[in-house]
Amino acid sequence: MGVWELLLVGTVILLGLCGVLVPGVPGSWLVWAAVLWWALKDPQPVAWAVLVGATVALFLSQVVRWALPPRRLRESGATPRMGVYAGAGSFLGFFLIPVLGAVPGFVAGIYVYERLRLGRHGAARAALRTAMRNGGSSVLVELFTCQLIAGAWLGAVLWG
Repeated sequence: MGVWELLLVGTVILLGLCGVLVPGVPGSWLVWAAVLWWALKDPQPVAWAVLVGATVALFLSQVVRWALPPRRLRESGATPRMGVYAGAGSFLGFFLIPVLGAVPGFVAGIYVYERLRLGRHGAARAALRTAMRNGGSSVLVELFTCQLIAGAWLGAVLWG
């Protein structure tokens, strides 16, 4: 597979990661489709292993999301800007504390947004709890799963 094709697959994965944060966009399916396309174009055992792993991970994340409360982020006061803060925090956390840092980074991003908006620690903490109860945890599960898949794909491309 050529460099341009790999860049295109990476771009689709990145769009899928951003799409997870946008309501109504099938972000996780974009990530999976990009990995599928890569595996079909570069039929190596590592590519198929990443595809199978991505499929299992997305299936498990859908099961977990089904068990969580439904997304009601709009009613909780979530805005697109909050999604940007949460996503940026998650991406920073993913790289600063490899992989597991995505979870506290996501939560920290929402907290920072609420702290800037409300100005007080107590109010920001309460708003963070409300956002996580009203679907933030569901978004976090989906985003974390897609980040794991993106990391596996990138690792396979670089070292596989």
